[in-house]
Amino acid sequence: MPPPVRLPEKKPDRPAHTKSATKKLRRKRNAEEFQLLETRVQEFDGKDITSFSELPLTKQTATGLHKAHFKTLTDIQRKAIPLALKGRDVLGAAKTGSGKTLAFLVPVLDILYRMKWTTMDGLGALIISPTRELATQIFDVLRKIGREHAFSAGLVIGGKKLKDEQEALHRMNIVVCTPGRMLQHMDQTVGLTLDNVQILVLDEADRILDMGFRKTLDAIIENLPKERQTLLFSATQTKSVSDLARLGLKDPEYISVHEAATSATPAGLDQFYMAIPLPEKLNTLFAFLRNHLQSKIVVFMSSCKQVRFVYETFRQLHIGIPLLHLHGKQKQSARIDITGKFSAAKQSCLFSTDVVARGLDFPAVDWVIQLDAPEDADTYIHRVGRTARFEKTGKALLFLCPSEEKFTDRLASKKVPINKVGQKNSKKQSIQNQLQGLLFKDPELKYLGQKAFVSYCRSISVQKDREVFKLEELPLDEYATSIGLLGAPRIKGLKSIDAAKAKEIKNAPRGLKALEGASNDEEGEGETKSKKEVRTKYDRMVERKNINVLTDHYANLVQDDGAESDDEGDFLTVKRSGYDSDTPDPTKTSSKTLKVPGKEIIIDSKRKEKMLKSKKELVKLKPKGTKLVFDDDGETHQIYELQDEDKFREAGPAELQRRKFLDEEGKRVKEADVGDRQLAKDKRKEKRRMQKLRAAEEEAAMEEGSDEGEFQVELVPYGEAEGNQLEQDEDVEEERQSKRQRKWFEDDEENEKAEKKARGRVIEAAEAPENLEDLEVLASGLIG
Repeated sequence: MPPPVRLPEKKPDRPAHTKSATKKLRRKRNAEEFQLLETRVQEFDGKDITSFSELPLTKQTATGLHKAHFKTLTDIQRKAIPLALKGRDVLGAAKTGSGKTLAFLVPVLDILYRMKWTTMDGLGALIISPTRELATQIFDVLRKIGREHAFSAGLVIGGKKLKDEQEALHRMNIVVCTPGRMLQHMDQTVGLTLDNVQILVLDEADRILDMGFRKTLDAIIENLPKERQTLLFSATQTKSVSDLARLGLKDPEYISVHEAATSATPAGLDQFYMAIPLPEKLNTLFAFLRNHLQSKIVVFMSSCKQVRFVYETFRQLHIGIPLLHLHGKQKQSARIDITGKFSAAKQSCLFSTDVVARGLDFPAVDWVIQLDAPEDADTYIHRVGRTARFEKTGKALLFLCPSEEKFTDRLASKKVPINKVGQKNSKKQSIQNQLQGLLFKDPELKYLGQKAFVSYCRSISVQKDREVFKLEELPLDEYATSIGLLGAPRIKGLKSIDAAKAKEIKNAPRGLKALEGASNDEEGEGETKSKKEVRTKYDRMVERKNINVLTDHYANLVQDDGAESDDEGDFLTVKRSGYDSDTPDPTKTSSKTLKVPGKEIIIDSKRKEKMLKSKKELVKLKPKGTKLVFDDDGETHQIYELQDEDKFREAGPAELQRRKFLDEEGKRVKEADVGDRQLAKDKRKEKRRMQKLRAAEEEAAMEEGSDEGEFQVELVPYGEAEGNQLEQDEDVEEERQSKRQRKWFEDDEENEKAEKKARGRVIEAAEAPENLEDLEVLASGLIG
């Protein structure tokens, strides 16, 4: 028998009163911990502290900071974090790269923890950033320092699937977002409420409060509770009373740790500028990159089209340094990939717009090049802040046209020290011929160059500082030639933009389309290149056809026929087919009436003006044509069509209409007969004139033959020798007409004999007969 199986002894259950006692003890301990933490925060003065360990922080936040290797406090963190922990509204201003991100993330985590915030409480903190890249960077830092907390956080930016965000947004406690995407969720996500938000953070607050985000931010703030804490941080903080009133701040604390500093930029940043003519900018940039192949460089430009054009052309010129480009019209996945590649690279050059000018932390950037001048001094400070971060060193170079040198005065007023330098003659290079060759080979690259030229002129025209940015003083034709184009494309509506609205137009989404209403259909500064007497291959390049689908755009950009732009393109000049030379264009008329053949139309509303721009409406205004038929001679006649029965009866009795028709046709036939008779008479006159002319030519030829001493006698029948002279002349004329032409293989002698044979018998006499006897001798010789 097998041994008996011993069952394990069952432990006695813990009494229920013991479990409840443990929970009560834990709750009591947590309550004491929260109370102690709250007391430490309220009693903390924040003086003479240098590390995060000295702050009254929760254990979770302190552990996250330690694991992320954040130990030492910066100036802005030392002053802003204690005030934010106490629930005060803060306006923080500090130099770029001074650690402003931690200055608001640490208070957000601690405040929500002290409030015992859970997933069931909904959204508690809203962090708004102006760009997707900066929002992604903030979210990455939040994940590092908040790893020990139980909060749920999410990143809400454009370029991702909206449905995925909608499903997770209800469970988020902390949201890092961009303004436009957040407003989209507020409009489309069902059940999303912001009534319980405790903290609002605006990173790069001056940019978010600017004209570009004004309406979006106002719509978001209207849905937030008034009883909340607001934190604003930026390198160039706003002090506008109206902006602060919009946010509903209550006794905010303004913290500017570097306000008393001699420079608004980092101390380790060396700043230079070069006065370069506009056509020489790309040559100088190319030479600079060739001489700094082992550096990490960021090049700022004013528009997306410029970034794409410079990247594509320099990439084919094989500079010798890895090239990247980043702008706002790329897909989000591409932007994230390019940002990661540039951050990890040791030697690289990034062509970019202002999308990376704020907040982004690229490690070890050596140079910041500004190919185009920024719109103001604040933008300059943010651009150069991509280098010399966290007390490191860096260099910045600004390219200014001679007409833009007043921009240095704007920098001096903002405490920005900058020195002027020049380019060495030994390092100058010209890439104009190479660019022309690239654009000649690649039509799409040429089209991109034209768009880059247009976008640059647009960006200059919408700048608010009219004393610095003067489009009329720039050599646009030479600039177009320097980038490989044969002529400056035509641009409309650059003079009529109001300076007061320039900033609003620049920051508006798709800002170039907003210029259509402000342009008032005025012609721009650019003119096409005049025709040359000597045609080159570059002249033929402009007129190339049937290349691809972009060919029409090429012709639209370089044509110079005074054509107007269509509704689909705001700067492409496209000729309208709805009007001909006899019908005026309503957009060209200065009065409120439009005169067309046969009628006059009063334009008394914008809707009617818009309707007149359509091709269908324009065709209706043109007079109706007449139907024609071609006869056997190829001439056109108006076709006869039967009238309607009602109209026929209105014209009168049929007999009366028949007589009227016959009379009209009779008159027309008589007039035609007179013309035909006159034409036949003229033809006869011309024929007689030509006959007389030919006869005169024959007589002149005979006189020339008699001068040479040749004499021929023609014998005719005896009875007709004394005939009528008129008949003789007619016979001579007939003989002349029957004269055989010489063939191509016959010589003159054979032709002469043939002519004699055709005329009959001819006797040549050595001397002319003088009397009757001589004639008889000749006759007897003929008879014999």
